[in-house]
Amino acid sequence: MPVAIITGASKGLGFALAEALAGRGWDLVLDARDPVPLAEASGLLASQGARVTALPGDVTDAGHRTELVAAAREYGGVDLLVHNASALGAEPLVRLEELELDGLRRALEVNLVAALGLVQEALPLLRAARAGTVITVSSDAGCEAYPTWGGYGASKAALDQLAAVLAVEEPGLRVWAVDPGDMATDLYAAAVPDDDGPRPDPATVAPAFLRLLDERPASGRYAAPALLKERV
Repeated sequence: MPVAIITGASKGLGFALAEALAGRGWDLVLDARDPVPLAEASGLLASQGARVTALPGDVTDAGHRTELVAAAREYGGVDLLVHNASALGAEPLVRLEELELDGLRRALEVNLVAALGLVQEALPLLRAARAGTVITVSSDAGCEAYPTWGGYGASKAALDQLAAVLAVEEPGLRVWAVDPGDMATDLYAAAVPDDDGPRPDPATVAPAFLRLLDERPASGRYAAPALLKERV
């Protein structure tokens, strides 16, 4: 069975992706900071017949990243690495003049530095896989200028560039930066708590990621809403 590592997988998009892959028979190594919802998520997936290893921890911890890759190795390797874990830098979001530098550092560590660290740890297994794939979860805040989204957006813009360079350096892999679009997630609620407008459930966005895995287009940046619209 193919093996996926998914960070930030206890809820939201991470869990939606894990559930979609479990339905296709993938083995899963899941990560999240909070052990309680992670255990609940992994238990649900296991009850549906998936083989799951859930490791609570912080992706900025090098030892934790090593544990994630070691767990995947026990399943036979790493076919897919999804860096979904994200930090906002401030909750709720604030203008740049108010953004604490420690908050910006945290966003960069989680969203960017940890992504590269995990890729470096998993790279030998990804290269050995038949169809090694890296997915970084992007954001339109990384390419559009929205007030209060500066710190988070800067981290995602840097992550997009990192993914683009990785694709050039590792032509044997598929490297996709995927902007999922608006979703109803705890992350968005923490970012803009006063915005209670309707947003898509992450489960409705996961098929865009599955389409990439099915069709395996060239490495690059993709927007989930466009992938979903084109398939209709």
